[in-house]
Amino acid sequence: MTEFLSIPLFDNDFYKMMFRFVLNLGFLTLIIRWLYFGATKRKDYLFTYYMIGIIVFFLCFTLKKYELDIGMALGLFAIFGIIRYRTDPIPIKEMTYLFVVIGVSVVNSLANQKMSYAEILSANIVIVLTLFIIERVWFTRNVSVKIINYEKIENIKPENAAALRADLEERTGLKIENINVGDVDFLRDSAKITITHYNDK
Repeated sequence: MTEFLSIPLFDNDFYKMMFRFVLNLGFLTLIIRWLYFGATKRKDYLFTYYMIGIIVFFLCFTLKKYELDIGMALGLFAIFGIIRYRTDPIPIKEMTYLFVVIGVSVVNSLANQKMSYAEILSANIVIVLTLFIIERVWFTRNVSVKIINYEKIENIKPENAAALRADLEERTGLKIENINVGDVDFLRDSAKITITHYNDK
């Protein structure tokens, strides 16, 4: 085997790596471009999901040469957990998709000879089908949540619930499904109100 600086120039794992990369990229595209973007129409996380999925795949595949044990594998998730706390907060749904992207990439890269390609494909297909059922069958309407600083403090009383809903719908132009009154500041005559509505457009 030809070597350069004690490192082989080529080995048979190259074909395995590229095949699994194409497989991983295909399933990531189904999850990110078809399911996530199809449901949310948000482009701001597409780049992040793709790059994290690709980097995690190559990182895990490279480290697999050292025969990682379960402790090292959990350590990888801890690293990405630290990244989460060093960045701006993102919605729960986006965090869930981020975890799915990382999980799929880890499975596709760390599977060893004890796991057949049928098992790898089955795991990926089950994940995609589960996301499809949840996104397209169970939850066909996209729910949005907004937090509003509301100044008409008299409307937060239970007996004025109808007036509160009518005022919020008139001022926001939204068909509100649920209203939750949070912190109330009587010094400034304001309250934080969380509204839930369906984002059909």
